[in-house]
Amino acid sequence: MEKLATMPQKPSRLAALRPQDVRTGLSAADKYEAIRMAGEMLTARGCVDAGYIEAMIERENVVTTYIGEGVAIPHGVGEAKSLIHSTGLCVLQFPAGVPFGDDLAYLVVGIAGKEDEHLPILQALANMMLDEESFDQLRHATDPAFIYARLTGGGEQA
Repeated sequence: MEKLATMPQKPSRLAALRPQDVRTGLSAADKYEAIRMAGEMLTARGCVDAGYIEAMIERENVVTTYIGEGVAIPHGVGEAKSLIHSTGLCVLQFPAGVPFGDDLAYLVVGIAGKEDEHLPILQALANMMLDEESFDQLRHATDPAFIYARLTGGGEQA
């Protein structure tokens, strides 16, 4: 059963991430379904026009957005930038993984970056991936608030 984060929002190094943008316990048949789920969240939030979802799919068809260690970061590039209204981010956790080629993504992080506002997001994710234990906790967390807190620097405990 899908869970949503329900903790109050506070200023953070990842201001583009709100508690309600984190979902756990999801499943998807393939990477395209997972990418569409992320794109739909960004669209519902008002960060992007609906056409951004297809731009995310097109980007995936050119080169995978799987970056390793169980993480994919689908996003649109090029002309898709014109479809972005504001920087947005969503984190979708798939406990069983979603096939991205020969790999499984357990965290799918949808990004819509205005200007360079998405760079701190990528930096925070990269830092989490370097800490294998912390990243493993994100992969297996059942509470979206835990993932939100870890990515925004709001907590060190499970």
